[in-house]
Amino acid sequence: MHYKNFKTVVYIPALTASTITPDKLESDYEFIEKYIGLDKVYLETHRDGIEVAKEKLLMIKSFLEGKGVTVSGGITTVLPDIEGSIPGKRRLFNTVCYTDPAMRNRIKKISEYAAGLFDEIILDDFFFTNCTCSSCIRQKGNRDWVSFRRDLMNDVSSNLIVKPAKTVNPNVRMVVKYPNWRESYHYTGYLPKDQQDIFDATYTGTETRSPKYADQHLPEYLSYSLVRYVENAWPGRNGGGWFDTYQCWSADRYLEQMYLTAFAKAKELMFFQWSDLINNYFAGGAGIQLNLIDRLLDGTGNPTGIPVYIPYESSGENHLEMRLGMLGIPLDPTPVFPRNKKLALFTESSASDSDIVIKLKEFVETGGDAVITTGLMRQLQAELKQTGLTEASVTSRKINVTRYQITDDLAGYTDDVKSVVFPEIVHGNNASWSLINGGEGDYHTTLLLQSNYGKGRLFILSIPDNPSDIYRIPNQITDEFKRIISPDEYISGSDLSMFTYDDGSMIVYRYVKNNQRPARISLFTTKDVKCLRDVISGEIFEISDHYFLENREKKRYSVTDIPLVPGVIRKFKWEY
Repeated sequence: MHYKNFKTVVYIPALTASTITPDKLESDYEFIEKYIGLDKVYLETHRDGIEVAKEKLLMIKSFLEGKGVTVSGGITTVLPDIEGSIPGKRRLFNTVCYTDPAMRNRIKKISEYAAGLFDEIILDDFFFTNCTCSSCIRQKGNRDWVSFRRDLMNDVSSNLIVKPAKTVNPNVRMVVKYPNWRESYHYTGYLPKDQQDIFDATYTGTETRSPKYADQHLPEYLSYSLVRYVENAWPGRNGGGWFDTYQCWSADRYLEQMYLTAFAKAKELMFFQWSDLINNYFAGGAGIQLNLIDRLLDGTGNPTGIPVYIPYESSGENHLEMRLGMLGIPLDPTPVFPRNKKLALFTESSASDSDIVIKLKEFVETGGDAVITTGLMRQLQAELKQTGLTEASVTSRKINVTRYQITDDLAGYTDDVKSVVFPEIVHGNNASWSLINGGEGDYHTTLLLQSNYGKGRLFILSIPDNPSDIYRIPNQITDEFKRIISPDEYISGSDLSMFTYDDGSMIVYRYVKNNQRPARISLFTTKDVKCLRDVISGEIFEISDHYFLENREKKRYSVTDIPLVPGVIRKFKWEY
């Protein structure tokens, strides 16, 4: 391995593999080895209409293994129309119709072919189906598409992919890569809940590209949070994170994918793909930063964060937790209900759990603090009222907010700020308590509401109609929310992330965005600390006392200001 904390890996697609010459292979290898360092390659045997000849695969495999590189196989399960297949299909991306006997047989043979050459095979993230041909409609019957594709892809996973491969090669390790569009897995037959009993391991797509323009609306924090989600789904079996160069119009945007994938403790950093890296200045930037990332990760423990409950087969307020992660809130998304945690976040996606109201009631009654969003509240408000958890409700009205107020804080006002539209929450005065208000003119609505129940609390967090308007909320207001959900430690500001670990270390990164400038950012803790230390440089930051009003009483924090330059990564630890 070139680095202590992760392997550097490159994918070679079938088109590159089928056309590369020995001389080109050697010169490409020298470039990638020089700038990135090559520990492992996934060598693709099939994609679309290309099946790479065995002689070519063995030539590439032999060359790379001679350089000390581990070589595994890869398959992309897309097919053009083939001989004997049912005509007249409309398929996005040539994804396979798995009710077509000719295509099913072809996929089985592709899996067997790869297993005869490699002891590990990864499926690129086209292992799904969107086919709605007459055969699929007929076999679907009265089921909805989600149920039909769940049954279909469980069958395909077992009987066309894994079992045929293991019949040819009992030692083969089969890996399924899950793409970056988690909110749509169930619509297309991706099944992390079921497939963990079929496949040996998984991999995670961490491509975020340029969120402002990419169709998938993926905030940068996905490169971290999706790795954590998949790791929590398949503990210890998530092989790595996979990112690419596409729609990355700056080196910083490309590298941020790599940084966050590594911060999530992915075992492998997958650079997709071989030919895109050659003579690409992105590779040079990666080479410089990989050494720094490796040093930053030295001695760090396991990632920590506030659990966000996102059940399997769920969608709603998609990517919201990632936007909150870019307010500097450390988060840890999970498909497992966080029953034993002190505090957890629940978005509209949580409503996909049919027992969510029962679970929330038990969680709060026994002492947990649950933060639910207005999106989830809309879905559950009748049931929540029935349980007695809260009397509040979300109306159909929208409130234009240009003024914010922190309740009971005479200095906690901000006026005449950029307009943000929020849903209106109505509640019983003094039955529950508004902690943050927002409005315009002489009217306002609660933006953060607290209801007490049993030993715990239910907080309702209002989410703007445009989720990106979260970043328009003044820091003074978002800091108040952070003090509630992370009362022992938080970082001020937005367009930054703080990644925390169970050894007490913190990696802080400020994103490179338009008009972002260097700034001094405040870091707060209630811990009894002497100072803050930059782990890499050794620089010491002095602390001072700061007081905030909490429940009408002053609460003391130790605070220090740290300079953060966009694109520059820093690692800190409190000194006691």
